[in-house]
Amino acid sequence: MLKIKFTLKAFLVLTGLFFLCVGINTSLYAQGDLMVFPKRIVFEGSVKSNELTLANTGTDTSRYNISFVQYRMNEDGSFVEIKTPDEGQNFADPFLRYYPRSVMLGPKESQIIKFQLTKTNLLKPGEYRSHIYFRAIPNTKPLGEEEQRDTTTLTIKLIPVFGITIPAIIRVGESNAKLTLSDVNFFVQNDTVPMLAVKLNRTGNMSVYGELSVSHKAPNGKKTEVGKANGIAVYTPNADRTFKLKLNRNAKVDFHSGTLHVEFNSPSDTKAVKYAEADLQLK
Repeated sequence: MLKIKFTLKAFLVLTGLFFLCVGINTSLYAQGDLMVFPKRIVFEGSVKSNELTLANTGTDTSRYNISFVQYRMNEDGSFVEIKTPDEGQNFADPFLRYYPRSVMLGPKESQIIKFQLTKTNLLKPGEYRSHIYFRAIPNTKPLGEEEQRDTTTLTIKLIPVFGITIPAIIRVGESNAKLTLSDVNFFVQNDTVPMLAVKLNRTGNMSVYGELSVSHKAPNGKKTEVGKANGIAVYTPNADRTFKLKLNRNAKVDFHSGTLHVEFNSPSDTKAVKYAEADLQLK
């Protein structure tokens, strides 16, 4: 009788595992032994080219393939891979070329990946988005590992595949995008974790990207920052996104009195713009 035996290496992964870069709180994004900087690239105005830096922070030499994937953003901020654009959505990859398409990085080595805008005469006003996928190619037969043969078993080795995706965005024309905040709600999760839920409402021809901050104003007027999240996006063609933020329960504030002030601002590395704000009276 033929037996099937599975061998597990680090993670239980059969076809591949990758992680999506969405809503990250740092300008560097790392997964496994791969680090990518910056966490998104945008082509707008006179910008016709961009660069990304990949760095291998591990102790082994690794190969990474680079390609494009397409995503739909759900209302809760999660992503689903798609093949054809939704109504009102445009893919960016037909208008981008990049080099190299595959890199081999030794321990602590880095590599610059160059992206260039092309076919600009075919671009109509609006926003175009695709996601750059950096996929680690696993070493399926590590050096020094001896194969063990057993005629009564079929061995299936499950190899983890790590990867990172970051958005590549092309913007053509002036943006008239606007954002409002609604459905602001405070609740306590698991009886211990203070949480804020808020709905981000987007209108206009472009996506909105920025930082969400929450401050508490006590009845005596004292203000304390109790929460912040960087890299929050509402991508076209989505009209809204629900976002939940864990607040700082060690901030020494009374979440049963006073007011929570919520702001959505432009990223800290760009011109300061306040997109929207809202207040919630606590009780």
